[in-house]
Amino acid sequence: MTVLLKAAVNGGRGYAENPAVPITPAEIAGAAIAAVRAGADVVHAHARTADGGQTIHPDDIEAMVRAVKAADPSVVLGTTTGLWTCSGHIERMKLVEAWPAGALPDFASVAFCEEGAAEAAELVLAKGMILESAVWSPADVPALLASPTLHHNVRILIEPEVEDPDEAVAMCRLIAAQVRAAGVTAPILYHGYEVTAWPVVRAAFEDGCETRVGYEDMLLLEDGTPAPDNTAMVALARRIESGI
Repeated sequence: MTVLLKAAVNGGRGYAENPAVPITPAEIAGAAIAAVRAGADVVHAHARTADGGQTIHPDDIEAMVRAVKAADPSVVLGTTTGLWTCSGHIERMKLVEAWPAGALPDFASVAFCEEGAAEAAELVLAKGMILESAVWSPADVPALLASPTLHHNVRILIEPEVEDPDEAVAMCRLIAAQVRAAGVTAPILYHGYEVTAWPVVRAAFEDGCETRVGYEDMLLLEDGTPAPDNTAMVALARRIESGI
């Protein structure tokens, strides 16, 4: 049985890093559909402003969601609530509250290293979206475990903010053990960044955890060559999972 694979198709990347990074709503829609056809189960995308910046403004969220759903309504689409997309937690709450009911992402991510994470997580659920919560280090775990939304997560994301691959894998496993010891039964997803990305993907498959690939996390395939698109990363992850 295959584990859930998420395609994180853009993050904050720009065309200068790879011309195939999807930025416009139409490009995001195309990348999302292609990633699912290549083997991804769900898609995570960051809405972008006209100049390419990351945003959670209701107009930009609506444009992205409507583009994806118009192209293929079956695609399960999520997005970020990260504080780097706005001026801070107060503005984040106002912006997410204003996301239109007719064009909501299916799920949204909340990082528990950030101010106001518990309140943001409650808002995601109150708006009718599916919640996934992220921890970036063991120091974030107490806030996650204290959250009233803890047992309402579709998954817990573990995103080690370290640059050494072995350390990243060890941190994923440490945090996963802490979360499980606290009685959390939601699926756990590991993902890394740049040099830690593919080792963490492999560790996730070894541990029976969910994982993710895509331009948000890596620009290169495991052999060090540039990834031509998100679908190449999705296909490679599925090959790794199957032992090919």
